[in-house]
Amino acid sequence: MSRFGHTELPQVQKQALRAARRLQWIWLGILSLTVVAMAAVMGNSQAMKTAWIEDMLSFLPPLAFLIGARLATRTPNERFPFGYHRAVGVGHLVSGVALAGVGLLLIADGGSSLMLGERPPIGVVSVFGTPVWLGWLMMLVALASCIAPVILGRIKRRLAEQLHDKVLRADADMNRADWLTGLATAAGVAGIGFGWWWADAAAALVISVSITKDGWENIRDAIRDLTDARATTVDNSAPHPLIARINSRLLKDPRVVSAQTRARDEGHVLHVESFVQVAGSEVEVCWLNELRRSCAELDWRIQDLVLTVTAEPHQEADSSA
Repeated sequence: MSRFGHTELPQVQKQALRAARRLQWIWLGILSLTVVAMAAVMGNSQAMKTAWIEDMLSFLPPLAFLIGARLATRTPNERFPFGYHRAVGVGHLVSGVALAGVGLLLIADGGSSLMLGERPPIGVVSVFGTPVWLGWLMMLVALASCIAPVILGRIKRRLAEQLHDKVLRADADMNRADWLTGLATAAGVAGIGFGWWWADAAAALVISVSITKDGWENIRDAIRDLTDARATTVDNSAPHPLIARINSRLLKDPRVVSAQTRARDEGHVLHVESFVQVAGSEVEVCWLNELRRSCAELDWRIQDLVLTVTAEPHQEADSSA
């Protein structure tokens, strides 16, 4: 996979994409083992059940990334003239809706258990002929399950920056926060051991709120990109710096009096429209084409750039340089 649509990836991004795909397959394998282990020791613990459901939902972001990255390689055609880059945003939205919906159901479930005062029994199992309180196994699995995602989350975060992939970034943030789920689950089970019947349901509520929060953030960011909000950095903290770089490049030309640019996020790449006001009343097509080409070559993320000469500055476009 060496390109997104017509966009040929630089060597660094090619390596990052290969590494990200490999990492997601590794994570899916680890996640499968975690889900099986959780199911084996879950018992009647509300916290363990909620953590198990969260792990099941954790399949969505890596699958959305793998499918979206595959679809984004398709070249544009008459039906999809802008390409298939928005598949990334659609995957982002679908995973967010699933997370938020299930999270709200789990909040209702955990809240009802807490209000009804349900006391989950945790029995004893035989391990190599030795009776062992099942709670110890629950806590062991819960704590072990938060090691890999924290490590992988840090790596995914770096790769997401290189690929400008917001699905991968959201997945990385969820992974890095998984330690909270592991600790909350272990604390809830330990609380039952100490006789605090409410600890299990309270831990389940903490996990449910975390799931809902992840879902809401995914929905918010996906809708913002799908509705053509101004392109931002991969963490949505600031306008994308390419906008200012393009304006700066345009203003270096002595014929350009002022310049404005607007960009929308198509997934991995940006669709850019720039507007310039020039000195004089005549413009050569070859000069305009060369100016457009010089801007498009600033970064691999600029999939398509439309450059237009206007008499007045564009009011909605960004003029920062």
